[in-house]
Amino acid sequence: MRFHRQLCFFASLVLVIRAVPIEKPVDDYDIAKNYLTSFYKLEYRLPNPESREPAPVDPLPEKLKEMQKFFGLKVTGRLDKATLEVMKKPRCGVPDVAAYSTSGERPKWQTNKLTYRIENYTPDMSVAEVDDSIKRALQVWADVTPLRFTRIYSGTADIMISFTTRDHGDASPFDGPQGILAHAFPPSPGIGGDAHFDEDEVFTFRSPRDKCYVLFLVAAHEFGHSLGLSHSNVPGALMFSTYSFTNPERFSLPSDDITNIQSLYGSNNDRTTIRPTPRLLTTLNSCDPNLILDAVTTLQGETMFFKDSFVWRSSQSGSVTKHLIKNVWPNAPDNIDAAYEQPVEKLLFLFKGKQVWAFNGKNVEPGYPKPLSSFGLPASVTKVSAAVYDKTSGKTLLFFDIYYYSYNEMTKKMDKVNPKRLEDGFPGVTGEITAAHLIGDKMYLFSGTKVYEFSSTRKLLSVLKNNYFLSC
Repeated sequence: MRFHRQLCFFASLVLVIRAVPIEKPVDDYDIAKNYLTSFYKLEYRLPNPESREPAPVDPLPEKLKEMQKFFGLKVTGRLDKATLEVMKKPRCGVPDVAAYSTSGERPKWQTNKLTYRIENYTPDMSVAEVDDSIKRALQVWADVTPLRFTRIYSGTADIMISFTTRDHGDASPFDGPQGILAHAFPPSPGIGGDAHFDEDEVFTFRSPRDKCYVLFLVAAHEFGHSLGLSHSNVPGALMFSTYSFTNPERFSLPSDDITNIQSLYGSNNDRTTIRPTPRLLTTLNSCDPNLILDAVTTLQGETMFFKDSFVWRSSQSGSVTKHLIKNVWPNAPDNIDAAYEQPVEKLLFLFKGKQVWAFNGKNVEPGYPKPLSSFGLPASVTKVSAAVYDKTSGKTLLFFDIYYYSYNEMTKKMDKVNPKRLEDGFPGVTGEITAAHLIGDKMYLFSGTKVYEFSSTRKLLSVLKNNYFLSC
């Protein structure tokens, strides 16, 4: 029925086609009213014509302040651009405040052994992919608590899982594509614990694609609600109300979520799965086949491999040594997102979040760190996941999501045709690029545990293991 599901690339085009007939556009004020009514209990009282009391004060500014405070925005009570941008982001349908009750009680299951049942499937993914996504999403919470989940195939489970659209009988209708992605109900009899996913959205297994959402990430968030958690106001937390992509292969439950779920159910005494502090130097194994590097770059003849707080340095002779990042660059951040050497000025650039550092030797350059906008990147780019200087073109490629930007190091400007789709520039690559570097005239793009080797003409030569360069 919804044939556009076959390819996420066509999702936005089909949505435009399906928009006919054109409805009257909703203005910003209506967007704000609908948003605050849905997620912040905005209510309007009609004036009593028989009362001499003054007309009720418009409650919208106060609710705006409440919402702005929750998201860490500037609290003005006015509908500014930043506030409106947050309101337009895809998100969970559970309210951000007073989500469950007014009594202050925190709902929780009275047993650690819970069942779940998948009632139907989305056509966006294979049955096996949906099963795997749901199982791993529940395991996120089982890893840090005594909770254990068993799947059943008939009857009523504690957590009933379904894909549905619009009004689906629970008094919380979905709103169509590009809005509410899913919602779930807190522990209680009946509908309690159930999780519903909006079938008007396009779900995917691992790779981020335009206007598509990784089911594992959405489901893990919703199951937090199924277990009794409300939304977190900590950006980066799994229970933050707006959707953001994280590579599922690199996902680990943030500390805020761990603290909150363990306050309900306690910790997992069966296994040690949480590492709130960086791993010890001796336990970080470069030959681990599941190791996903944070960044890779060449630097003055050496190749640098970054992970957590550490860096491996591989010399041209083949020797590999491991160091703390801060022992090599005292003012550098840990857990970086990307790195590259700019040979024209002989600088090393390190990216983390919305900032970039430039180093000349061990010293950080004056004026750094700078925002990503210093490269001419738009505000929509919240981090650079990989970077590499291409000596053939004299351009630096900056990777983000399923796109990459081309930056001219001589003119210090972005190319006019930006961004480019990853699949157009590097055919054969699937998934987010997590690291990149150049050796000779060959470019190596890391994606999870795979390394794609390209010629200078962007022809895919081979697919290697992630530890290919670390003498394993």
